[in-house]
Amino acid sequence: MPPKSKKNTGFQSAAGLIRYFDNESAKGPVFKPWYVVGAIIVLVVVVSLAKVIWPV
Repeated sequence: MPPKSKKNTGFQSAAGLIRYFDNESAKGPVFKPWYVVGAIIVLVVVVSLAKVIWPV
């Protein structure tokens, strides 16, 4: 039996991944970047205040 060539296997697997990620991105929530930055800043302030109020 001659050895199998793997020329076309990369394209098929890449096409499946692209199709998978296209389907997943439509179902997730979409946030504006400023909301994420704002949430991070608020979280940092809350944790910093908690360290001052309740020192360990």
